[in-house]
Amino acid sequence: MTDALTRFSAMISRTGARVSIAKSLYPLAGALAMGCTTAMRMGQAVGPTSATITAQDLRTRLYIFADDSMMGRQYGTEGNLKGARYIANELARLGIRPGGTGGGYFQEVPAYRISVAPSTQVFLDGAPLTLGTDYVTNFPGSARAIPVDSVQVVYGGDLSDTTTLISADQAAGKAVLFSVRTPLQRNPGPILARYARARTVITTGDPRTVRPWAVSMSTDTMPARVNLVVSPALAARLIGGDPASIQSGTLARWLRFSSVVFTRVPAPARNVIGVVPGTDPVLRGEYVAIGAHNDHLGFRFAGPLDHDSLRAYNIMANRIVEARTHVTPGTPGGGLTVAERASIHVNVDSLHRLRPARRDSIYNGADDDGSGSISALEIAEAFARSGVRPRRSLIFVWHTGEEAGLLGSRYFADNPTVPRDSIVAQLNMDMIGRGGAFDILGGGPTYLQLVGSRRLSTELGDIVEAVNRSEPTPLSFDYSFDANGHPERIYCRSDHYNYARYGIPITFFTTGLHMDYHQLTDEPQYVDYEHMRNVAQLVHDVALQVGNLDHRVVVDKPKPDPRGACVQ
Repeated sequence: MTDALTRFSAMISRTGARVSIAKSLYPLAGALAMGCTTAMRMGQAVGPTSATITAQDLRTRLYIFADDSMMGRQYGTEGNLKGARYIANELARLGIRPGGTGGGYFQEVPAYRISVAPSTQVFLDGAPLTLGTDYVTNFPGSARAIPVDSVQVVYGGDLSDTTTLISADQAAGKAVLFSVRTPLQRNPGPILARYARARTVITTGDPRTVRPWAVSMSTDTMPARVNLVVSPALAARLIGGDPASIQSGTLARWLRFSSVVFTRVPAPARNVIGVVPGTDPVLRGEYVAIGAHNDHLGFRFAGPLDHDSLRAYNIMANRIVEARTHVTPGTPGGGLTVAERASIHVNVDSLHRLRPARRDSIYNGADDDGSGSISALEIAEAFARSGVRPRRSLIFVWHTGEEAGLLGSRYFADNPTVPRDSIVAQLNMDMIGRGGAFDILGGGPTYLQLVGSRRLSTELGDIVEAVNRSEPTPLSFDYSFDANGHPERIYCRSDHYNYARYGIPITFFTTGLHMDYHQLTDEPQYVDYEHMRNVAQLVHDVALQVGNLDHRVVVDKPKPDPRGACVQ
């Protein structure tokens, strides 16, 4: 057992994981955040980048972009501005033309930071509850709450077992409390939408892990319902016992709300945009768009975790679920039974006897989407410096706010800095740095998922296939996640969809979800840079082919409603 654990411990941190305790909160190598490429970071040699797409260039840039000094690059924060500034400074250094507003590289995206005002109080039996410990609220984009005075709680059932849920009529006018006994495998939004007539919706969780503020792009001023996340202890107090022993529909205690007030102030948010002009005087007014998202999740408000234990747990969890379902779970650590979780804890706890904890609190987002952002920068450099440019122009957009709901790409698509109908196709990269057999069932050194490539244009899908066949290292395409009705809904979950909703043909390139997805362990030492290089080269070559066509990519499929909901 000890020998096996020693080997496992070495495996999960095989390239010297560096970790921190919120050390993004003080300045670290500010020159790096501004685009300097002449220092040593994370034990990696940093030097001038080349005119071709190379694994070393990708490594150099990703170790800068996913550094702790970027503070997790969360939308609407200084960390995201640092990431955007790094990209813009690189574009300027490379002589790439600004494509933002006002002659610069940035497109300011309207954003507002919403917080709960200190005067807000919620009472149970006349005693105030503690915000941040007992409960947290949602943050309506309007920063205005529908008034609530006193409301009775009703137990709505277990969100992880839809057979236990009460009807919409039972919820009307009540505060509906839902338990979550096992981790949810899908977004509960469609389920909760049934309960529009409830006065408030309450779910159980750990309020300490929820950020005490949110960033919204909404300009809506209409009052919205206030929902709560409450601790398991408070949930038990509200319904009079363990939810496992309570019948759905049971009426319980009363809550009283007092002065539920939110503050709303402007927050910083920017798309970064650069243009490589085409060579044809006629066609250079048309554009092939290449995109990625520059934001991630910031840092963990509940405090640091042990990097090695977290990674070991998620690796083991994936292996167990894969063995049972033959599918890599989209949510790390999800889909486990109570017994399976206990068995993992026994092994993970043993790691602590082998090495001290290495604590980390920053979501660096190396793969999500540092890999796409840095690849887009490499592709831009290759076109700008190699002398090989297509007849059409290329517009590179690093969208902000993808993690907050595709906000930056929505804003750009609604307010493009070039005529919208001049964009002939969009190629989106999000998480293209992994995909090996260790990361995903069925993965390997040439693995790549394609989504949406033929949803609007058969021709675009055919071009991607043909270009791939001509590559020195052709990639193996997995189209399974593009299937209609696929539960992961990948087609609707990244920035390409905001182009597709306007009828612009898209292709989404990704090497897929893995055990470090949205975890503190999404670090640059786990990225396969040669694999990432091959994906970036494919996107470069597809853009070149589309940019040189003597006609626009043919749209031969129905266009979606640009204001409707995405359907996969």
